[in-house]
Amino acid sequence: MLEREYTAADEFVVRLDRFIRILLDNPDQSQRPYPADGVAGTPLTCAERYHSAALMRVNHAGEVSAQALYKAQALTARDKEVRKTMRRSAFEETDHLSWCKTRLAELGGHTSYLCPFWFTGSFAIGVAAGMIGDKWNLGFVVETEHLVIRHLENHLQQLPVPDLRSRAILEQMQEDETHHATLALHAGAAGLPEPVRQIMRFTSRIMTTTAYWI
Repeated sequence: MLEREYTAADEFVVRLDRFIRILLDNPDQSQRPYPADGVAGTPLTCAERYHSAALMRVNHAGEVSAQALYKAQALTARDKEVRKTMRRSAFEETDHLSWCKTRLAELGGHTSYLCPFWFTGSFAIGVAAGMIGDKWNLGFVVETEHLVIRHLENHLQQLPVPDLRSRAILEQMQEDETHHATLALHAGAAGLPEPVRQIMRFTSRIMTTTAYWI
């Protein structure tokens, strides 16, 4: 399924379907086992539950953005192998989206009310990155994944100690994001200029801070 070549019409329908699913808060089901399965649920205080839910809401919002970025970058990539790399990573990010949504429900939390904004904004950024050229497109992936890896590490430190189920999910996500960055590097990613990296860090902070509350 990952190797299928899409026509322009196929691409449009797939992306429209993805956008509608995000708007309806109905992502595709995970294709891999839920990382928290088999992890004993430890009782959390109200404060711990609230904080864990807020952190998972941020992660869910980040995965909404990741879906949009990868889909847009695959759409605009020039090289066939680059498109395959983007689609393969997007496929795995679907698992992350489903896992975060499931854990949010377990914690009694809700997804970010700004998900449509995160999706459309990230899709536009992904299209722009892809149009510049494949090596910069891949470089954008690498920098994005490095931001996500640092962000996940921060959340692993912030998670309440008893919340082992959320921890199992974030650890698997961190492993996957590292793999995605490595794939992009091996595919020929170019290093981004420091001003671009600073802008990316700034916009990432806006998203993570806002999604914690809204």
